[in-house]
Amino acid sequence: MAKIKGAIVVDTERCKGCNLCVVACPLDVIALNKEVNMKGYNYAWQVKEDTCNGCSSCAMVCPDGCISVYKVKVE
Repeated sequence: MAKIKGAIVVDTERCKGCNLCVVACPLDVIALNKEVNMKGYNYAWQVKEDTCNGCSSCAMVCPDGCISVYKVKVE
């Protein structure tokens, strides 16, 4: 049976660091970066590369639509 591996891409310049995606992620894949974007916000990023399962919880709660979720079937 094939497994699904997920990955997220965050539009770091649009992210305002609201932390909703971090709380919504069931696998603790996302965290706020210590660096800031051009607007001065700590932005979200994927800290665990191989843990994401592509559930899209983070993208659903993002109020600004900054997160894109991709799923890949792994044999």
